[in-house]
Amino acid sequence: MKQSLTEFKGSVNALVPYACFPEQSKGRLVAESESTTRNCFQRDRDRIIHSTAFRRLEYKTQVFVNHEGDHYRTRLTHTLEVSQIARTLARCLGLNEDLAEAVALAHDLGHPPFGHAGEYALSELMEPYGGFDHNAQSLSVVARLERRYPNFDGLNLTWETIEGVVKHNGPLIDAGGDKKLPREIVDYNSKNDLRLDTFASAEAQVAALADDIAYNNHDIDDGLRADLFNMEDMFELPLVGEIFQDVIKKHSDIDKARQRHEAVRDLIGHMVNDCLTQTQQQLKEAAPSTVEDIRALDHQVVSFSAEMHAIDRGLKDFLFENMYRHSRVNKMTDQARLVVRDLFELLLAQPEMLPAEWHQQVDGKTEEQTAHVVADYIAGMTDRFANEEHMKLTNK
Repeated sequence: MKQSLTEFKGSVNALVPYACFPEQSKGRLVAESESTTRNCFQRDRDRIIHSTAFRRLEYKTQVFVNHEGDHYRTRLTHTLEVSQIARTLARCLGLNEDLAEAVALAHDLGHPPFGHAGEYALSELMEPYGGFDHNAQSLSVVARLERRYPNFDGLNLTWETIEGVVKHNGPLIDAGGDKKLPREIVDYNSKNDLRLDTFASAEAQVAALADDIAYNNHDIDDGLRADLFNMEDMFELPLVGEIFQDVIKKHSDIDKARQRHEAVRDLIGHMVNDCLTQTQQQLKEAAPSTVEDIRALDHQVVSFSAEMHAIDRGLKDFLFENMYRHSRVNKMTDQARLVVRDLFELLLAQPEMLPAEWHQQVDGKTEEQTAHVVADYIAGMTDRFANEEHMKLTNK
């Protein structure tokens, strides 16, 4: 059922009591003097944007491999779109925009080349060595792999931003703490307790839902642009089909590209509006007074309504069947898995083929330790670089 849009307004300076206030931050793992021009979350955002890993997102796959065309989303454009939706949600809810933006900008830094195909391949290859998880890899990037500062590895982000990167999808362990976690998260948590059995801040939850909104809607846009399916194929989807039919009827005199953009904009607006309405209702019921009250809840406070959850689920199922399993996409993903597998197996067997700064990290190390270094190296590659290295090292 198509919903009417409600008007939401918020001031960037009017934070609610349960927002994350920069002056109340739990700080950084390595103590630093404060910036004279930026608060701590703004500084986090800037460090993320200036990182090498962030720049590499430009040439990392969202769904379509980079060379498929200039008009499809990459990890970078997706990340920027997520950050803008997150800022809108945070502003309207009276939350800290800077923190929501920082978490949104950092959330995909750990994705390997070739999108989910690359992640699946690395996960399979790393299974004997503790596995691979892109959220844990994002933590690796910001806590260890970026090397830009004289006094620490990583970006030395605030506790709240790190919490958001690790826990934006919810607690990682239950009260018993018996869930097996990625090694990187366990190691970091031993030095800086992230309270893995609690929810993250509302700002981190905003970033997570913004990711969901951006991901689905922009995959519709790219899927239609690539002719993997057409608008009529979506007519039976709740809300989505109604929006597309309304746009086509109202704007029958414009080209399909403009119709597509108008419908996607409308759908994003409905999802954002639903999130704001549902979240405000849940906040009213929970009546939090501080961010710690948000963390102590037994559910996410930032969410869709039950109706929008069902619409979102139906859209995901449609995209899975009509886009992610499409023969053109499967052909790309099969090649991507081959590239990642060949690179991993070759570099694990012959680590001397790693660049010098990476090879020195495996000198005298066990096979498991070497596997983690090789995975770090491959995860940092762009699609283009991975293909070039594959051709150079395998002659394929």
